[in-house]
Amino acid sequence: VTNQNAGISSSFFNNPGFRCSSPGLRLVRPLFKSLLSFRRSEAPREMEDVLTDIPPPSRFFQEDLNIFTPPSPSLPCPFLLFSDPHADKILRPSTLIVAISLASLQIFHQVSKTLVGSLILPEILFSGNTVVSSAKDKSCYIYSLDDSDNPVVVVLVQCPIPAERSHVFSKGLLGAQIVPKRVLILDSIQSQNFRGKLSRDETLAYKLETLSQRDSSGDACGSSSLLKGLDYIPSGSMIDGLAAALLTRCQILNIKGALCVSWPEFGNSVVLLLKSLLLKDVLQDTNFDSGSGSGDESLRYGWMKDPVLESELYT
Repeated sequence: VTNQNAGISSSFFNNPGFRCSSPGLRLVRPLFKSLLSFRRSEAPREMEDVLTDIPPPSRFFQEDLNIFTPPSPSLPCPFLLFSDPHADKILRPSTLIVAISLASLQIFHQVSKTLVGSLILPEILFSGNTVVSSAKDKSCYIYSLDDSDNPVVVVLVQCPIPAERSHVFSKGLLGAQIVPKRVLILDSIQSQNFRGKLSRDETLAYKLETLSQRDSSGDACGSSSLLKGLDYIPSGSMIDGLAAALLTRCQILNIKGALCVSWPEFGNSVVLLLKSLLLKDVLQDTNFDSGSGSGDESLRYGWMKDPVLESELYT
């Protein structure tokens, strides 16, 4: 029976004179008619165009898809620009002070000084800077505190230096044209890098030194000691950014270097603490009230870093 019914057409089932007493054929007839109606209603499918159709979402990250694209050109290196273009000599200061924290910037803007040059960073725009050096300028000015052959030189870092550019900045500052005898770096403590609790009501200061500076501090004479009365930064705390890059550069060049980090970042209490340290160990004959003092309010309010305004998303 199965072999005979294998070639049965639809007209055989549609014949009104057809009568089937078998229960199996009663079930086959409606199923067969439904399959035929489905094949008649099915429209022909078009083949997908792999060139014009929208591709499915990629399983890779965007940076993985750009591995074959050429990298963006690197930024030029910073360079020194001196005020006297005819001065073709190496600057050999007895002490090079690099002021990074807001409190140290406020202190040295109140000191009588002479502009020597500037460290130019190509990524820092000069728009908004004044013709005469000011506390509001985003720049890295270099000043001399005296007129001797080995003066005390101060570098005021008045602009944020990205962490990835700190090493290049330190190489541009400490190298062929500026060879100091010793270096003092003034920065502030970052609460996220400090092991311990920090309160706004307390004033703290710690130090970190290179090996050559630590060995000279242990000598009997101790003439080149810096920051004698400060404790070393607690174990487990971390120093990063420009201050760490400058101290590392001093260690590589075998320069006597010391880093002083203070807390809080700004305020009258930390300014008085830094002044006392500088007068005691570094600048004994300096009058810190001889400057104009016009940069006090601009440093207190204008130099506070806003996470939105100082973000790298805005230029």
